[in-house]
Amino acid sequence: MTDLSDEDPAPLFALQRQERLMDELRAHGAVAVGRIAVVLGVSELTIRRDINALARRGLVTRVHGGATIRSSIDESRGALTGRDATVTKYTIGMVVPSLDYYWPEVVSGARVQAAQLQSRLMLRGSLYDARDNRKQVQVLVNTSGMHGLIVAPHTAGPEGLEMLRWLDSLPIPVVLAERRVRSAAAATRLESVVTDHAAGAMQAVRHLYAAGHRRIGLLTEPQSPTTPHVRRGWKRAIASLGLTPDVVNTDAVSFDSFDRETVIDEILAQCTSTGTTALLILSDPQAVAFEQHCADRGVRIPDDIAIVAYDDEVARLGHPAITAVRPPKQFVGRGAVDLLVARLEGGRNRPPHHIKLTPELLVRESSM
Repeated sequence: MTDLSDEDPAPLFALQRQERLMDELRAHGAVAVGRIAVVLGVSELTIRRDINALARRGLVTRVHGGATIRSSIDESRGALTGRDATVTKYTIGMVVPSLDYYWPEVVSGARVQAAQLQSRLMLRGSLYDARDNRKQVQVLVNTSGMHGLIVAPHTAGPEGLEMLRWLDSLPIPVVLAERRVRSAAAATRLESVVTDHAAGAMQAVRHLYAAGHRRIGLLTEPQSPTTPHVRRGWKRAIASLGLTPDVVNTDAVSFDSFDRETVIDEILAQCTSTGTTALLILSDPQAVAFEQHCADRGVRIPDDIAIVAYDDEVARLGHPAITAVRPPKQFVGRGAVDLLVARLEGGRNRPPHHIKLTPELLVRESSM
């Protein structure tokens, strides 16, 4: 008699889960075990078994922490046939400023799309620093057979302006990921794919307004490239809804700051003095830190103050789970590859494209 103790007790349900997994993969290019387990309401072990089953059938490629659409360079089941068996057409370099927050999903989307387009992706991590950005880009430019680059460089200030001009002068095409081409750079060849963070901030404010809040504040990170765009969207939404800007509005909070508790106490005092009843917080770690501190001080979320996080990396793990704006990170990476390959195949006569993608608002208990 076959021992079924280590198998799914309901094959029909397993098939339905695997179909859902494939739907997610087709839509996003990759899935993370933890996230899809929460979505489907099953254990992470069950999802891993489903991924293994799909991988054995040659439908997906297993990666650390999840799976991606079957890659044309995945040799785990031997060579592919037909269109997927063609040789690599392009080698694409990619430089991102972080390998542990926000950017892994962007990279995953780029990697999957590159494989779909018979291209090879070479990744280098950098710092939020123009000099290091330039060093990593130069290594890729000097790599034999490099066709084009996807870069998320430092673009602020004079150093950032010079970086944009230098990238525009390179002999191979460059697409910026989550970075905009500053008009002062007078760049004529750079292309870009960005999240419309201002639109995401406006979604958050309007959601809080619909929930009954009329004094909606903002907490941001001082060094984040996303901050100016989120702040712009927050201001626009406040003005369009006829709300007062005389609320909490600061970039002083940081999850790893040694004086975090003191800073958050000051913010809570400002909430009381200004009548602020809701906050948009960039980013997730700051939102989680704020929520934890509120619990320690007996401040109830969302009863006393509602919060919405921006980024949705770990917001769902808060207690209560935190409503969040989720940028379409996978699609930023995929779109950057699409733009680069289109430029390579269309040549210099193809006009530069600049694409904005709209983020998604995921409503959870922290703002309900």
